[in-house]
Amino acid sequence: MNPIIIIPARMASTRLPGKPLANLAGKPMIVRVLERGLEADVGPVIVACDDLRVAEVVRDAGGKVCMTDSQLPSGSDRVYAALSSVDPEERYNIVINLQGDSPTTESALIRASLKGLKETDFDISTIAIKKENLEEIHNPNICKIALVGSENETVRRALYFSRSVIPAGGNVFYYHIGLYAYRRFALKKFVENPPSGLEIVERLEQLRALEIGLSIGVTLVNSVPQEVNTPEDLRVVGAYFESHSDVRQKTFSAL
Repeated sequence: MNPIIIIPARMASTRLPGKPLANLAGKPMIVRVLERGLEADVGPVIVACDDLRVAEVVRDAGGKVCMTDSQLPSGSDRVYAALSSVDPEERYNIVINLQGDSPTTESALIRASLKGLKETDFDISTIAIKKENLEEIHNPNICKIALVGSENETVRRALYFSRSVIPAGGNVFYYHIGLYAYRRFALKKFVENPPSGLEIVERLEQLRALEIGLSIGVTLVNSVPQEVNTPEDLRVVGAYFESHSDVRQKTFSAL
């Protein structure tokens, strides 16, 4: 395996405009995410952005940038566009999509996202956390996964993703964490297909992958990174960085 990490960053966020440049304890958020990718030490890290201001702060931090079209419809499209631009020779056969609004993603989680490709023949690999606390189970902002296979398996196959409660009547649930590792051909196939029916209904793009026949392996992890989607998220994550000078030794789930 020869992985590359690509971080999609988009300035035109509806709920938090200018999100990649949001200040988190003295550093722009995109720089915090870049640092997480570099700490994982699994391959080169590229920021795929659509704004010269983002490119400038990434380069000032010593990072590498690929400019992409601001009209691309999704982060996955932005990742593939950057991959095609920086690696037309196809030296990298695995690409990790590290979300640009998830600055607390631990390096261990990034490495765990590769497990489904290292140890199995899945087309796409991602991560999830097991939950027995049902307080948040009906929250549509939390994506749930129906998994196939034994709990003793290191990597299990994703059968379905939903914003609704699945499985109905269950007492153990699996919450998806939006960190993906793709085999290169799988990402190409994904972006070349239009949004699928289930994807549109559920507003979950991973359902497109399942509908077009790609397999997704899921590795269970023990911590959940905090995404930044709202001003309140920004306040919480900013306070975390203010209170933890060395985030590499801490887990965000301890908040």
